[in-house]
Amino acid sequence: MTTDATANAESGHCPSCGAAVAPTARFCEACGAPLAPTEDATEEAAAELPIELTASVPSWQRHAGPANLGGPIATAPRPCLNCGGIVDADGYCETCGTKAPSERDHYVEQPATWVAACCDRGIRHSRNEDAVAVAASAEPGQRAVLVVCDGVSTADDSDVASLAAARAARDVLVGSRPAGLGVRESQVAALEAALVKAAEKANAAVLATTAEDASNPASCTYVAAVVEGDLCVVGNIGDSRAYWIPDPGAGDPIQLTVDDSVAQLRIAAGVPREVAEEGPQAHAILKWLGRDTPDFRPTTSSTQLTGPGWVLVCSDGLWNYASKATELQALITQLSATAGSDPLPLAEAMVRWACDQGGRDNISVALARHAPVEATS
Repeated sequence: MTTDATANAESGHCPSCGAAVAPTARFCEACGAPLAPTEDATEEAAAELPIELTASVPSWQRHAGPANLGGPIATAPRPCLNCGGIVDADGYCETCGTKAPSERDHYVEQPATWVAACCDRGIRHSRNEDAVAVAASAEPGQRAVLVVCDGVSTADDSDVASLAAARAARDVLVGSRPAGLGVRESQVAALEAALVKAAEKANAAVLATTAEDASNPASCTYVAAVVEGDLCVVGNIGDSRAYWIPDPGAGDPIQLTVDDSVAQLRIAAGVPREVAEEGPQAHAILKWLGRDTPDFRPTTSSTQLTGPGWVLVCSDGLWNYASKATELQALITQLSATAGSDPLPLAEAMVRWACDQGGRDNISVALARHAPVEATS
């Protein structure tokens, strides 16, 4: 028997609120109602792999403990920040009637002890158009997927599109675990192909959330990193970035992605980075996901992770204030003095730091800890 949720999901609309939903969506981004995905049964594929998905944890639940890791979030009542009452499904307090802030304003994900992400509205924007989606094996260092999408603020419904895109890409990369022919070059090529497929599905998710009559259709950036042991393969579209940040003394930090932006064109022409990234149209992007994109094939690359450190995937809300890999290494070193090597408090500390610098954009930080075990004689 077909359920109402399935019927409405197949029609492309949420059964609870009528909002448009992507065919790969497991729940409505507008109201949170559960859905039955009609494309890519990735949950079945993921169940066969030693990797965990994580639903978003709103700020009031983020310290709820291990029950929130790698599975559905506990449905605890949402408290009203004004009076402490319960916020109803419409987003208003049942006691005082105050409208609650959007759950999208600040949320975190932590599928395993060594991987976490934090996404925040920042200070100056009225809504959070960034999105993160992460997954990881329970075993530290085995496998992780980190995705960040940054919605274009001048486009309609980019907050919905970015979240749909990030989760669609994450699910593809979780459900696809190519090994190639068993040699490193073949493994890299297979993972790069998976990142391209993930971008295709992310673009389809953006299109599915875009109204047919939209005069300014939703669009967003895309960056994803897959960590397999000491191998990291990344793909990006736009100006969200991935970095490898080794611990001090363990190697040189590097930026793993190259922006598709006006600023990057100026840098390639010889303009100093500091000048290009602060100049006119510095954040104008040349590629993106969305209906009017000229090209949504990601640029891919790979690197071998040597020594202990962090794979960092972020939006420009963070790197606006620390663009160079060396600057981010110094920042992580500073914040780790308090946050330690736990990625969740470190990700949240990096978001708070960006807000302290002005928070002029939405901020996304996704981290995977690489800590190779030394061989014993």
